[in-house]
Amino acid sequence: MIKRLLIANRGEIVDRIMRTCERLGIETVAVYSEADREASYLDRAVLSYCIGPERPTESYLNIDALMMAVNDSQADAVHPGYGFLSESAAFAEAVTQAGVKWIGPGPGILQSIESKCFCRWLAQELDVPVTPGTLKPVTTVKEIMVAAERVGLPILLKLDKGGGGKGIEVLEEASDPGSVAAVLERMKRIGEKAFASGDVYVEKVIPAPRHIEVQFLADEFGNVICLGERECSIQRRYQKIIEESPSSIVSEQERNGLYEQTGKLVREMGYVGAGTIEYLRGQDGRFYFMEINARLQVEHPVTEYVTGLDLIEQQIKIANGEPLDLCQNEIRLFGHSIECRIYAEDSETFLPCPGTISRIRFPDTCWGSIRVDHAIRQGSCISPCYDPMLAKVIAWGKDRDAAICNITQALKTFLIEGVENTIDASLSILESESFQTGDFNTSYLAERKSNERSTDLPA
Repeated sequence: MIKRLLIANRGEIVDRIMRTCERLGIETVAVYSEADREASYLDRAVLSYCIGPERPTESYLNIDALMMAVNDSQADAVHPGYGFLSESAAFAEAVTQAGVKWIGPGPGILQSIESKCFCRWLAQELDVPVTPGTLKPVTTVKEIMVAAERVGLPILLKLDKGGGGKGIEVLEEASDPGSVAAVLERMKRIGEKAFASGDVYVEKVIPAPRHIEVQFLADEFGNVICLGERECSIQRRYQKIIEESPSSIVSEQERNGLYEQTGKLVREMGYVGAGTIEYLRGQDGRFYFMEINARLQVEHPVTEYVTGLDLIEQQIKIANGEPLDLCQNEIRLFGHSIECRIYAEDSETFLPCPGTISRIRFPDTCWGSIRVDHAIRQGSCISPCYDPMLAKVIAWGKDRDAAICNITQALKTFLIEGVENTIDASLSILESESFQTGDFNTSYLAERKSNERSTDLPA
């Protein structure tokens, strides 16, 4: 049984994992960069270790420094959180080789599925529809143009081992080989720098899709359960900012179909742990497999609200070798939940705005229908070196209208001063007719900005 767990991450996810560990009687070990030495959660850990300077490559992405903390702390488990090394086969291998439990799918699984092309190939082999495109990386402009002619423009060029919205380029036309070559070279450089791989593949643009994902749990005994779907279509720069569960557009029949496809993929991979499979839903109602996230998702709280399950507790139980104590027909979705990610960004441009928080007031969470996941306080310095997310506000309601009402009221009482933030942007989206009626897609923000520009033009 796990007794001491090191959390190889920073920010709100560290605080979130600590809450579950404290309830389960598990000691926690924290790590921090020099920029995070005043982090609020460090006082709650039994041990904490500075793992390097502010730059992630020298701290939170430094496997040697993290393993030194694992060994020195005598932790018997590592939870990687999300982002950073959470899906790193090399880090998972180092942890397991040290005789320490890795909270997540093993290094073999991580190594195989870090390639989106492999996952697309596997899905096609199992008759799970994938977005039209290539199943292998493309290396030349000619290959890109042949693929574009086959599937039709516009197309996306995507990094095979990318993530977090990085490394995605839209090609509206592929008639200029010079421009295509420039895009390909730029993406290769981004991939090599951010993900140690410059492999690129082609995917057809599905116009105005909905981004739907399915949370699942799988144990080492071959049991797999799906925990509803999450609607993640409100995005900026291919990154989610508002998520909800369930989706207002997914029918019970469609949900069961997604469960069946997800189960097939997970079992074929021999996956063990918590994970998410992401799909695109076209305007014609067809679902296309997009990718697998082999970690806890930022938006996991909405699933926890509607299922009543603690996903981190489930991860720990699976890592302990315990079988799932629920089967699929026991999973019920209760009510509706919505999450808003609050970023240190300009509400209009969504560009990062680092700085120091001078004043903060959180929403009231005492009634249980509002939850705020965060690791900030007055005086917190928001570094330009890390993701600018400040907090997540999550609300539950007996139905979607109630959830919208609850999260809107919570955001209106949430105050952060000293850094620009997206509270007002979230409120504007929540109060829009499109969101309230559920009539939106992944182009929501881009279309809204375009409409605003059109309105501002002189008559």
